[in-house]
Parts: sequence; C-alpha cells; structure tokens
Amino acid sequence: MSVAPPTPATPFAAFDVSKSDRTDALTVVGLTVTYRIRGRDREVLQDVSFRVRRGEAYGLVGESGCGKSTVAMAALRYLPRNGKVKAGRITIAGADVQKLDADALRNLRANTVSMVYQDPARALNPSLTIARQVSEAFETAGAARDDALRRTREMLERVRIASPERVMDSYPHQLSGGMQQRVVIAMALASNPALLILDEPTTGLDATVEAEVLDLVAQLREELGTAVLFISHNLAVIGRMCERVGVLYAGKLVEEGATGDVFTRPRHPYTVGLLRCLPTAGRNKDSGRLDTIAGGLPPPGSVTQGCIYADRCRLADDRCRREAPPPYRLIAARGDQMSRCHYHERAIELPRATPEALADNPRGSLDGSPSTPVLRAQKLSKTFHVSGAPLRALDDVSIDLASGETLGLVGESGSGKTTLAKLMLGLLTPDAGSVLELDGAPLAARVTRRSDEQLKSLQTVFQNPDSALNRAHSVKRLIGRALSRVTALRGAALDQRLASLTAAVRLPERYLGSRTRQLSGGLKQRVAIARAFAGAPRVVVCDEPTSALDVSVQAAILNLLADLQRERGVSYVLISHDLHVVRYLADRIAVLYLGRLLEIGPAAAVFGGPQHPYTEALLSSVPTLGAHVGQARIRLSGELPSAASPPSGCVFHTRCPRKLGAICEQQEPPFVDAGQQGDAAQSGAHRIRCHIPVATLRALQTASRDTPDEGPANVSPERSANAPQNAGRSE
Repeated sequence: MSVAPPTPATPFAAFDVSKSDRTDALTVVGLTVTYRIRGRDREVLQDVSFRVRRGEAYGLVGESGCGKSTVAMAALRYLPRNGKVKAGRITIAGADVQKLDADALRNLRANTVSMVYQDPARALNPSLTIARQVSEAFETAGAARDDALRRTREMLERVRIASPERVMDSYPHQLSGGMQQRVVIAMALASNPALLILDEPTTGLDATVEAEVLDLVAQLREELGTAVLFISHNLAVIGRMCERVGVLYAGKLVEEGATGDVFTRPRHPYTVGLLRCLPTAGRNKDSGRLDTIAGGLPPPGSVTQGCIYADRCRLADDRCRREAPPPYRLIAARGDQMSRCHYHERAIELPRATPEALADNPRGSLDGSPSTPVLRAQKLSKTFHVSGAPLRALDDVSIDLASGETLGLVGESGSGKTTLAKLMLGLLTPDAGSVLELDGAPLAARVTRRSDEQLKSLQTVFQNPDSALNRAHSVKRLIGRALSRVTALRGAALDQRLASLTAAVRLPERYLGSRTRQLSGGLKQRVAIARAFAGAPRVVVCDEPTSALDVSVQAAILNLLADLQRERGVSYVLISHDLHVVRYLADRIAVLYLGRLLEIGPAAAVFGGPQHPYTEALLSSVPTLGAHVGQARIRLSGELPSAASPPSGCVFHTRCPRKLGAICEQQEPPFVDAGQQGDAAQSGAHRIRCHIPVATLRALQTASRDTPDEGPANVSPERSANAPQNAGRSE
C-alpha cells in the first residue's frame, strides 16, 4: 500500500469535501462545536469533515463522549442551549443548515432529514395512539387527515408490521421494543427523507429483533434511495450496514475510509484498539484475556498540542506529543483511506495493552470431575395473574450451576430469563412444586426468609449501575456499607478489607471519595461489582452487565469478571442479548423461549451444533465482523406469542423455519441427548427439546453452513438456510 505525503491544508486528505455538490446527502466541512461549561467554551468537536453521498450508508463509531451524537445534533441544528457551532459548514441536500431561517429549517426537518433515536419508548408519546403519532408526520407534510391515516397504514405495512390496524389502535406501552422501533422508523420515513440519521437504533434489542430492524433499514434504503448516517458503538453492526466508516476520538475524526479497509487493516492505533476489544468467534475466557484501551478520554478542550490520542497510545513518542498529526492519505483496496497518525503504517503492529496470559490457578470444579452443584433449580415454574388470567412466565425449568462455572441465559425479551434470575435471587416466589437448593440444602423461596449466609452467597450485578447505586453517596460509603452488613469488621480492619476489594475490581483508590455521578460507566459498573463481591458470594447473577458500555469498557469488565472467577471460584448466571459476550464468558448455555428450556449444554457444543432451530436462528442473527456478505440469516416469522396463551405442542412451532408438520403442533417434543455418539463423558451434557432427530438437525445445519451463499438467487429471504423439504419451514 502506497503512502502519499501529508496534506494538512486540505480538510480531508482522502477527498476534498469543499468540492461536494447536491449529489451529497450530507456534507460536513471543518466542523468545530463548543459547549459552554462553567463559564468556558470547551471544544467537543474539532475540525470534523466528511460527507455522505446520496443512497450511501456511512458509519460513525467511537467511545461514549467522542462526539458522535453531537455531530447528529449539529447537523439538525438541534444543539443544547450551551452548544454552538464555532466554525465549519454543514449542508444537507445542498442546503446550508446554518444559514436557514426558522421556516426553512422547519421545512428541512419535516421533509429532507429524519432521525431515529436509541430509545423508541422516549421518542413516542405514551398518551397518544400509534395512528395519531404516525399520521402527524404526514399531516405536517400537508396531507389531509383521512389521507394521512391511509398512508400511515401503508407505511406500517412497509416497515413489516403484520397487523397495522391493531398497531394503529395501540399505545406505545402495548408494543414490544422492536415494534416500537419500527413505528419510529415509519415516522422517520414518512417524508421520504434524503438523509436518515440513526443514533444507536438497536442498542438493547434482542439479536433477532436487531437483525430485523437492520434488514428493514437496508431494504428501505434500497427502495427509497435514502442516505444513512449510522451512529453506533457496535462495530459489527457498522460492518454489516455501512459502505464507509469514520472513527471519532475526543471530537476529532482520526480515521476514515471504506468499512472493509478500515476494519480489515486499520491505520490508527485507536481503531486497532477498538477492534481488539471485541470478543471474536471461537475465543473464550480460557483462551486468553481480551485486549483493552488503557486510560480514558481527555476532558473537552484539554488537548492544545500534539496528538489527542498520545496519552493512551502505545506507539506515541515525543513527536506525537509535540506535533498534531495531519490527515495522511492512503490508497487502500477499496478506495482512499485517511489516518491522523504519524505512524499509521505501524498501527496494525500495536503492542497489546492487556497481558493475554491467564492466571495459573485452576477454575474450581470445571476439570470434568463430578461435584455437587452450588445452585440447583428443579421444575422451576412461575405463574403471574394478569387481569384475572394466568400467565405462565416460566414452565418447568431445571438447571444446575457448578462451582466456578458461568451459565449463560439467552433468548428474546419475554422468554423468561429475568424471571428465572429473580426466582434464584428470591425476588419472586415460584409456583408450588418448584425446588431451589444452595450447596445441596433447601433455599427459601423468598429473600426475606433466607439466612444471612444465603443472602451473602447470592448477589447480583444489574445492567444499569445508575439505577442500582445511590448517586448521593461516595464510592467508599457504598462499598463500605455493603461490607459492614456482611462482615463484623469495623474501623481500620474494614478499611483494609475495602482497599483489598477495590483493588480486586481494579478500582483506583483516588475514586473512593467520588460520587457515582462523577464516574464513567465502566467505573460505575466496577463499583457495582465490588458491592456484589463484598460478602464473598458463591453465585453472582449478571443481568446484561455490559450492554450499556463501550467495547473498550466492555472488554475490561469481561476480563475483570473472568479474573474474579478464577481467583475466587465464584459462579455466574449471565443474562445477555450479546451472544459474542455469552460465548466468551459462559461455560454452558441455556436457551429459553416463552418460559421453556429448549436447549442446554456446553458453550462449544451449543455454538458448534447441532442446535435447536430457535438457537440456530438466534446465532444466525448476530452480526459478526468478517462474515461474508452473503451469509444467510434465518428469519423468524411473526412476534413472540403471548405466555397467556402459548401454542400447543412445541411452543416454537408457530415461528419455526424447520417445522415438520402436525406432530410439532400437537405433541410436546422430548428433551433428547444431542451429544456426539460414543462420547460417554458428554452424555446428557447437551440436550435439545425438538421432534427433529438430532442426526437430521446436525446434517441440515452442517449443510447450511457449508453451502456457499451466492446471493438472493440461492437463499430465499424468508426461509431457513437451504432447509430440505422433509424438515423445512411451515408454509
């Protein structure tokens, strides 16, 4: 790859955006944005330049606080009151946004550009029906009320909502998260905008719903020719959706180019670091620790000279701290690539920040020898009563958890994962006949009836540390109170134990006096983990512990959880929608659907196959960096059925792409051994609840993986990957 000399006078060395014309949906040239904080203007974006061509999908990635959402807000001229554009130009479909008067700006927002936010529930008015909210978008564009309602129904059909009349009469709280996001997308596309801005549109969604939303955006983009600015910290999603990508760090665009070039051969150490943080296919906690990015983002406006990434870069030298690198132009395989790094040719050789070697101490009982489970649940069921009708949220689930083991719970929202966790923790009371045991002794159903030792033994780490930690208390008080409740230590002994615990979770001592509102997301989660480990627990339930974190922070938390497990022999119940995270941390995986356990087994066996058809669909929905473009995805038809009226026979038969026929509709499938024949050590370890013989499932799924997909002519977009007729989809 040849390297051209730097051209710092050009806004971007890879292209000259100043020459862009009306063929671009969005052009950003030299954008500098400041926020006024404590009487000072602090730059949060510095000289950012890029363009999004009509019909193109452009990804913007980087850690939280890098300025991604500020770019979107500036493009819409929707900055908060303390924000202003200090320099630069933004044009949308040829219109200079900064020069528009109020009427022209309103017209631009109504007809030319639309935005979809991360949380659809906050974007929808809970007091208005869906019909009223979506039709408003058409009425704003000048449509009469009757015509707006007709077009609302058509748009809901276009975004693949199966029962538009029912949805139109519904309120937001009556819809699933995926359905809410489709409604928001319908509203955004009502005006056929030239530019669609998506700000983390799939964060928090199930793997299957995320895949459906991404497919929808891609198809509508192709139909309407809409350009997309896609903001996300999920690099795999960006890799799947976008032709080009820009990498933001501390308000500067440090790398840009074709997505395939940037993700295959990154030319900035920051991009390299982000990619190395990701759990990759075939890798788990026993094969090595994830790499991380040391340090944190500099405060806005604090870097005045040199490279803004120098303090965290393992290639940095005196030149980097003295001279700000210009945008170097590179000729890559798919076009121009830009990097703001003096040593861009060496970026791919960046040394690791985190030692990959693991500790020598073994992990408890996971060496294959039999042992008494630390936690056992037998025939666990939970029935709620909603409006007088029974709703079976969990049905006859039996699982064991060994000492030092991680059990991953996966499945769509509504499958019963959190209900199962709450039953283990004693936050819900199970139905009669359910059995819970801790170390072979009965475990009281309610947390209020458990002994102090049992309370210490089962702890939890929640998804959002903000809602779990008191913002008014210091870190020292939060952890100290947890320690004082479970130990008899006081005074200097308590302080010594506190120091030992914070060191174990890699929490620097300087943060002990801080309030949690002063901490980053990763530091808050470390405080939550320290509090959970205060009583030396036997089992920790981790409910989406990394879903709200950047990939760099996520890697550090996953390393921490794995290290604590090796050091202390603690067991985890891990709930997560991110199957890459589950694959890295879990030893065994349990797959739940509509409150039923459809599959359970060692992680390698579940991911390697054969799998239950539902597990197969989940795994095919997960975006993966490096996956070939034509990789088939199994699409599940319809929504998750209601637990108040579950389907007869196999509960999955209404959506199963490999449904056999009447037997699936009428008879509950057996729970059969899916281990390799002749492998006595694994006998019964991997089980699947399905009518299709295990040998047939193995043959079908092996054929699906081995058959190269050459495009739409080879795999129908609405069927299982190459499923034969004798075990194919239900028509």
